[in-house]
Amino acid sequence: MTRLLLTGGDGFVGSHLQRHLRENAPEIELLAPAFNITDRAAAKRLIEAAQPDVLLHLAAVSAPEKAADAPDHAWAVNVQGALNLAEAVLAHAPSCRFVFVSSAEVYGGAFTAGEPVTEDTPPEPQTPYAKTKAAAEEALAALPGLKLLRLRPANHTGPGQAPAFVVPAFAQQIARIEEGMQPPILTTGNLDARRDFLDVRDVCAAYAAALTMPTFMPGEILNIGAGTTQRIGDLLEILLGLSKARIRVETDLAKQRPSEIPEARIDATRARQRLGWTPRIPIQETLAATLDYWRAAEASPQA
Repeated sequence: MTRLLLTGGDGFVGSHLQRHLRENAPEIELLAPAFNITDRAAAKRLIEAAQPDVLLHLAAVSAPEKAADAPDHAWAVNVQGALNLAEAVLAHAPSCRFVFVSSAEVYGGAFTAGEPVTEDTPPEPQTPYAKTKAAAEEALAALPGLKLLRLRPANHTGPGQAPAFVVPAFAQQIARIEEGMQPPILTTGNLDARRDFLDVRDVCAAYAAALTMPTFMPGEILNIGAGTTQRIGDLLEILLGLSKARIRVETDLAKQRPSEIPEARIDATRARQRLGWTPRIPIQETLAATLDYWRAAEASPQA
């Protein structure tokens, strides 16, 4: 049995990952306690008691808007929290593999070159969220002896994701319109941006594969992405096509990001080779499942 300590297990990705591991990885003993990663003493006690073989660090301030609104908190959680865990691992479980979930957003300005970014592309983070992730990566990589594997996932979505992200934001509005809870007007930001999107279940499959990689270089980086981009407006059109309601789309300038990148292209060749992984779920299935989730969440109570 492999003892896995999962942080952020009650979050969007964490809840899907727990389900994936229960169904597909019976050889993994899963520990997913709730605790405050910014509490250094709590992290020390947990690692000392759990003695994990692998730590998968998901817990984070993951919504870019929340990181921008409360940068001090984002730095405390995303950077210091990761360091607290890593230092506890080195002190009390030094053979433990530390799998850190970063973000492809760390590439930032590098996307504007027009070529797909690879793991060798220097990060150019532009947002407070991306800067915290890049700083955490750098801090962890500087710790001697840490068995660090860094994952940089592209955008991922699916049922259960908060409406702070674009796909659930669209799906929730459609569900509310269908229920008569808001006028038939859907507001959007920039519809022309192109992003690499994955189904959360495909991301979980990649993370699960990373837990049991036979070998890796300390500090190794893997991009987790589809390798193709989708226009945001096209995703919206698919969602609107799944609805029977007549909906008008209006642009909301407040939802426009100040440092909008036209296209974020990611080369995930290395992850496919190293993990034996490839995304399998078509985006249409992901969008339908997300819309159904929000229909259930917004459904009027039965009389």
